[in-house]
Amino acid sequence: MLVGHLKAGQKARVISIGAIHPAYRQRLLSMGLLPGTEFTVLRMAPLGDPIEIEVRGFALSLRKDEANILEVEGC
Repeated sequence: MLVGHLKAGQKARVISIGAIHPAYRQRLLSMGLLPGTEFTVLRMAPLGDPIEIEVRGFALSLRKDEANILEVEGC
């Protein structure tokens, strides 16, 4: 499942990070989006971009195409 398919209030767990540029992958990892990490979708902009999630106690906004690199499962 992709992050863009989740709705506000839903919880999910990161399964893996897709094939992307190594620097961007490292950026996601440094923000705490490691495989196995649970997060909650806080809100989405009216057109779906950006998406705000709560991960490890802080709010993080990601562009929809960047967020959809994360493969997740619902919790």
